[in-house]
Amino acid sequence: MPATWIALFATAWFGIWMAQLTPVQLLLPLQVDALNPSDDWTESVVSFGIISGIAGACALITYPLTGALSDRTTSRFGRRRPWILTGTIIFAAALIMLGLQTTMVGVGIFWSLAIIGFCVVSAAITATISDQVPVNQRGFVSGWVSAPQAVGTVLGILLVTLLALGLLFGYIVMAVLLVLLVLPFWLFVPDEVLPKVLRPRFTVGALVKGLWVSPRKYPDFGWTLLSRILVNIGNALGTTLLLYFIMFGLGRVETAEDDLLLLTVVYLVFFIAAALGFGKLSDRIGQRKPFVYAAAYLQGIAALLLAVVPEYSIAMVGAALLGLGYGCFMAVDQALATQVLPNSHTRGKDLGIMNIATAVPQAVAPLLGAFIVAQLGGFFALFVTSAIAAALGGLAIIPIKKVK
Repeated sequence: MPATWIALFATAWFGIWMAQLTPVQLLLPLQVDALNPSDDWTESVVSFGIISGIAGACALITYPLTGALSDRTTSRFGRRRPWILTGTIIFAAALIMLGLQTTMVGVGIFWSLAIIGFCVVSAAITATISDQVPVNQRGFVSGWVSAPQAVGTVLGILLVTLLALGLLFGYIVMAVLLVLLVLPFWLFVPDEVLPKVLRPRFTVGALVKGLWVSPRKYPDFGWTLLSRILVNIGNALGTTLLLYFIMFGLGRVETAEDDLLLLTVVYLVFFIAAALGFGKLSDRIGQRKPFVYAAAYLQGIAALLLAVVPEYSIAMVGAALLGLGYGCFMAVDQALATQVLPNSHTRGKDLGIMNIATAVPQAVAPLLGAFIVAQLGGFFALFVTSAIAAALGGLAIIPIKKVK
């Protein structure tokens, strides 16, 4: 792919990830905690988890629906571009409104709308990989989905903390940067127009039926989806409650925001190196499965370290291992997913289903994690569960036959 295409693609993902993960890691937990009337911090964790779980249910529907509709879109602007623009506008507007909320109900409503916008724009952009990128470059290009994730999170947290933006201005800055960084891709990357004669017949029944992909008929797709769900649950359990872990698990309430920033920087360095390096290496040697398998187990080891030795210095080591493992996983697994799709004519919808396995675990993990922390043994149980999920996700890769 031309360097310009990759640069615009990476820039768009930078804006998308920053606008989604900065609220997840910092703004939303702080907002929920400020609205919590109780002094019991576990109630804040539970409230955060419930809000995230509701947003996850929205993502479960939005991802495949957006993909299916974009597969059928015959706009003169192309199949994916109308949805990229629509999702960006919804996402940005919801973030701004989120910053104005003073009740838990309002936070829940507008965070759910923000996640809907996130799903719409990310589903459409992800489909361009299968539309336009050759198979032998998809590992490297997918690395540019992953690398901006870490950079966006760090820069977002850095902007909010160092500039002392506060909640409202933090959300506004995320929304503005989202629009500014996605628009160049929307404006300058061409998108093939689907002729109306080639548009699949549209009925509600056909649309709903198409949202199901039989794992018996397409086992490689099913195993890839299962692996992605498990690994992302493991990753999300280990990261989405990280601010609470620093504050209440390590007892570092006063320095929690700075501690989170430093851990995220360490994670960033290893994440980017792994995403770009291993993504390109998997393209070169033509293999995906060994990288995905090893990446899952690196994440499991990172989680176990935090469970067994809950100290900040060990958390730094865990952040490095987690970045190395998840960076490799995100790049190579995305490339693997594009190679197990059942049908080239429904790749937007099928990748939308695959994207559920990334977004929904991130959304429901705070709720599941809150239950584990409050009822099943605190942060030790949380990180052990994270390690088990990641290990099972690595095992799920083994039966895949179509891709080495």
